[in-house]
Amino acid sequence: MYIITVILSALSKVEIMQDTDAIDRTILSILSREARIPMKSLAGRIGLSRSATTERVNRLEKAGIIRGYRADIGQLDEGQVHAFLLLTLKKTPSIGVLDRLAGFSSVRKVSSVSGQLDLVVEVEVGSINALNELRNEVATMENVDDLTTSIVLRRDIERS
Repeated sequence: MYIITVILSALSKVEIMQDTDAIDRTILSILSREARIPMKSLAGRIGLSRSATTERVNRLEKAGIIRGYRADIGQLDEGQVHAFLLLTLKKTPSIGVLDRLAGFSSVRKVSSVSGQLDLVVEVEVGSINALNELRNEVATMENVDDLTTSIVLRRDIERS
C-alpha cells in the first residue's frame, strides 16, 4: 500500500493565508489528503473549470506553496521493528555518545530534546532480539545514565 502526499511549503500559516484565497486553501486541503485526485474531480469539488483549477495549482507550485508530490511507501518488510530509545545522559553535550550512535546502521534519527530526556533515538532493526542487543550496547555507553525503550506499534500519521 502506498499513499501519495503533497509536500507543502514551510511557510507559516499566516504567510499562506495572506498569499491565498479561500479557493486556494480548499485546493491545498484537498491535495494534502488526496494528492492523486484527477484535476477534473478537483475542479468539480471546488466549483471551477478544469483549466482554472489547473492554473491555480500551477500558481501554487510556482509560488513554492506546493513544493512537490511524493509517494509515502508503507513498511515493505514486515519483519522490521521500529522503536525509540529515550536517553538521559550523565552530562551534556556528549559528542562521544552521538559518535557511537552514528556508527549503528540501525539508528535512523537522533534528536536532542529539552526536558527530562536528553536524546530521542529512532531505530529500525530486524527483530526484538536485535533491538535488545542494540539497547544493551547503548545502555552500557559511558555517559548514558538511563535508557527507556518504546516500540512503535503502528504509525497512525506520518509526514515528512
